[in-house]
Order: sequence, then structure tokens, then C-alpha cells
Amino acid sequence: MSGAQIVGILIFVAIIALTMYFTYLASKRQEGTGDFYAAGRSLTGFQNGLAISGDYLSAASFLGIAGLVALNGYDGFMYSVGWLMGYLIVLYLIAEPFRNSGNFTVADVISYRLEQRPVRTAGAIVTMAITMFYMIAQLVGAGAIIQLLVGIPYEISLILVGILMMIYVVAGGMLATSWVQIIKAIILMSAMAVMIIFIGLIFNFNLSTLFGSVMNGGVFNGKETVGQGIEFLEPGRLYTNPIDLLSLGITLILGTAGLSHLLVRFFTVPTAQAARSSVVWGMIIIGVFYLLIGIIGFAAATLVGPDAINEAGGGGNMAAPLLAQVLGGGAGTFGGEIFMDAVSAVAFATIVAVVAGLVITGAGVFAHDIYTNVIKRGQVDQRKQFKVARVAAFVIGVVSILLGIVMKEFNVAQLVTYSFAIGASSNLPVIIFSIYWKRFNTAGAVASMLVGTVVTVVLIILSPNVWVDTFGMQTAIYPLTNPGIVSIPLGFLAAVIVSLLTKPDDNDKLYAEMSVRSHTGLGAE
Repeated sequence: MSGAQIVGILIFVAIIALTMYFTYLASKRQEGTGDFYAAGRSLTGFQNGLAISGDYLSAASFLGIAGLVALNGYDGFMYSVGWLMGYLIVLYLIAEPFRNSGNFTVADVISYRLEQRPVRTAGAIVTMAITMFYMIAQLVGAGAIIQLLVGIPYEISLILVGILMMIYVVAGGMLATSWVQIIKAIILMSAMAVMIIFIGLIFNFNLSTLFGSVMNGGVFNGKETVGQGIEFLEPGRLYTNPIDLLSLGITLILGTAGLSHLLVRFFTVPTAQAARSSVVWGMIIIGVFYLLIGIIGFAAATLVGPDAINEAGGGGNMAAPLLAQVLGGGAGTFGGEIFMDAVSAVAFATIVAVVAGLVITGAGVFAHDIYTNVIKRGQVDQRKQFKVARVAAFVIGVVSILLGIVMKEFNVAQLVTYSFAIGASSNLPVIIFSIYWKRFNTAGAVASMLVGTVVTVVLIILSPNVWVDTFGMQTAIYPLTNPGIVSIPLGFLAAVIVSLLTKPDDNDKLYAEMSVRSHTGLGAE
């Protein structure tokens, strides 16, 4: 093992040790379900904004977007634009009323004025579907990163991540998970800033010089670059079908407001004002991140080149670490290997933090919604609920690892997009109608969640990415790579049509109570 690899492993161990220390501190403050699920509502708006960005800036953002931009130019950058714009919907329509209407999970909000058992059950199905797709994406990135950093086989890498995430969740709950995400956000942004400085030194801090290199290649401050041609900076390289691009845009913008593991972050702050503040801080940090990751992706395209990125495997996921290697001096040099290992360690911290947030969301849904409120009808003591949540966390981790092994060659950004499609098709209609539409009823909620989830998953399976690339079929039954343009309208239509065709719930009093509570905060914790 080289000296550079040893330094990289030490950076990796230091990050893990730091997060484990905060997990230990959090475990000493864990006294009840409010602490485990919602961090005791103790985070400030700024802290939660950092945690939101730490949760949102996943392997898909750091590894996947960099790879998509490096291989597909303009079309790859479209992912980051859609993901950022999604927070405008969260800010203006969701954050404050959502924080005021629930306690621990999305189902607390959507079942507030509806029948508890069917709505919580359907909500749990949606959350688990979102969690599994998002989790697989993170584990695919983690396996590739550890394999590159230490040389450990991909499958064993996934098991290591699973062990770490279970420790974070079981020992420290949401408080530990939140601080892991905060630390990760700070480290990630710092690492990216260093990369941007190195890129700036090569291209004289001039974007025109960078994009000129992307088009034409050349030698810049001793670095030989690869030209991709003018078409690399034009749309149509990844998405030749404009309908497919429209479907992607709709999914990314609407999907953010339907992601269960992000929505529950609004329960970790003490007030609705803090919830709004956390969204604003999150948008600022995320916006800066996506601006920088676009530059990193284009720099990888010209400094590393598509051949080397594709050779590393993983659908372009290694673009950022390979760029770090070039910036540090190149392959085989001490500086290059250290910089690549350091960026890989940061990427791993990114993945573990997001995975921990996903696990606690999935475990909370099963323990709080299904076991406590559906099976036991609310008659469960906290100790038993903790035990069920921990078992659920273990099961979620094992299933995710198995699926991650099967889908190891997928680009992680594309995998995460599937989660956004489910969130926009299933969660978003029910959340909006629960808060704003008096006529909305239980049948409409259940129909919307089930139709949105089933249609999305079926179209994903029948799409070119799975039906052709994974199953080896000749032609995809569903021609688009993204299901959103079909599944999202169907989710909303199912909610409206079924609500109008079925008997209204006798919930006028509950609707009035929820309306006052969601918009004023009266009655909320």
C-alpha cells in the first residue's frame, strides 16, 4: 500500500471518528421518541438548513452530477437546475404548513383529518419505495468509492456502509443523523472549494478559458486537455427526445416537495419560522453547490476526458475523484493520489450521512406509522417502538445492500431521479390536497398514493434504462427514460377523480382545525 493510500485512509478514518463522536454525544441526549424521530425539535433554522443541504447533496449530486456533466455536457447540468428549483415549491407551499401539521412522519400530516389506518399504510408504501430507490443510489456510489480508495471489493464495501449507517441510526437517532449531515455539508463544500481553486489556477479563473478548453482542447498551465466539440455545450447529447427532457424537468422540480426523508427535517426545528429559515439557508448552500459541481463536471470532461471516466466504470460516478487526481499532479504522483483519496473520503462521508437519514426515515415509518398506529392502534410504549425501529433499520439496510449489488452499473443521479418521480406522483398530491382542499377524502388519498407509486415503478421497469440495459430486451415498452410526465398527472388525477366520485369524509371540524393549525401554528408543538 502506497503512502498516498495510507494518507487517504487516515482522512477516511478521521471523518468516521468525528461523526462517531457526535453520535456518541447524541446518544446521551436520547430520552424519548421525540428525540429519536425529530432530534427533540432542537435545531435552529441555520443548523437545519445545513442538515437539509447535507441530506440533499447526496452521492447523486456530488458523484452523479459531476459524471453526467463530464460525459454529457449541457444535458447533464440540467439535473442540477431542476433539483435546485424544486425548493421554491417547498418554501412557498410546503415547509410552514407541513411543520405545523405533523409530529414525526409524512403520514402524520396526510392522515391528520383522514382515516388513520388506510392512509398511514399507503403512505408507508410510498415512503419505503422512495427510500429504497434513494438508498440504492447512495450504496452504488459508496461501493465504487471504497473500491477506488482502498481496493476493497464492491460487495464488501456495501456491507461496511450498512454497518456504519446502522450505528448512526440506532445509537443516536435523528439528532446524531442531523449532526452527521451538518458536518458532511461543511466538509463537502470545503473540498469543492479547494477543487475550484485548483481548476481556477489552471484556467486563469476564467470560465471562457474553461469552456474553450472543453470545446477545443489544448495545453493550459502545463495541463493537456481534451476537446469535446461545440455540441458538448448544446442540448441533445443525453436527451434527444424533448419530451423526455420535459419529463425529467417536471420530475426534478416537483419531486423535491415529495421526498419523505427531506420533509421530516421540518419536524426537527421548534417553530414554523425556523422551518422557513432552514429552507432559505438550504437553498443558498445547495445553489452554490450546484454552480460549483457544474464547473467541476466540465473541468473533468476536458482534464480527465470521457475515455478515462468510462474506463473507471459506474456510469461516470468516478469523474470527480479522477479530476482530483489530475489536479493534484496526475496518476501515480503522491499529490494526485492524496487529493483523489481525500475527495473520495469526502464523497464517502456524503453517502453515509444521506444513508443514515434514509434509514431513520424508513425505520420511523414502519415503527411509528405501521406498527404503532396501524397494527397496535397507538397502544405501544416507547421502549417497544424503539426496538421495532431498530429491527426495521436492519432489514432496510440488508435489502438495500442486495439491490445495490444488482444495480452497481447505474449512474447514481439517474437512480435518485426515480425517487423524485415517486415523490412527485404519490406524496406531493396528497400533501397539497390534505392541506388546501376541503373536499379531499381518504379514498382519494389512498388512490393517489397507490396509483402514483405503482405507475411510476412499472414505467421505470419498462423504460430503456431497465428493460433494455438491465434485462437485455431489444426495445423498451415505455420509450422515455423518466416516468414523470405520465405518472405525476395520473397521481393528481387519481386524487381528484376518486375524491369527487366517493362519499366525503365527515371531517369538516378536523379540516378547520388543520387549516388553522397549519397556517398559524396554533396547537403545533
